[in-house]
Amino acid sequence: HVQLVESGGGSVQAGESLTLSCAVSGLPHSSYCLGWFRQTPGKEREGVAAIDSDGRTTYVESVKGRFTISQDNAKNTLYLQMNSLEPEDSAMYYCALDDNKFTIGSWYWQEYKHWGQGTQVTVS
Repeated sequence: HVQLVESGGGSVQAGESLTLSCAVSGLPHSSYCLGWFRQTPGKEREGVAAIDSDGRTTYVESVKGRFTISQDNAKNTLYLQMNSLEPEDSAMYYCALDDNKFTIGSWYWQEYKHWGQGTQVTVS
């Protein structure tokens, strides 16, 4: 049974940092892709970063050089280190899982089968 639980959101000033965590249970043993998405009211859910079971990572252009996605395999935890935060980064952030590592090549949120409840990030 897959379960994703995000934590670590909060309110920060522009230029500050936050680290989001996602506790993952039921992770597939072989091929998978874990991603971070974000959404603001009235807008489409946007892909931010993803990592696959081979350790490959990808980022949306707007966060390259500022955000880092990583995974602690021992604890089945996904992280998103966010530095130099900007007001435009304010959103609800979601952790997502798909059981196909090739999903890393797609930013379509509909490709991901499992979702967490989200954690709010506000940058002022």
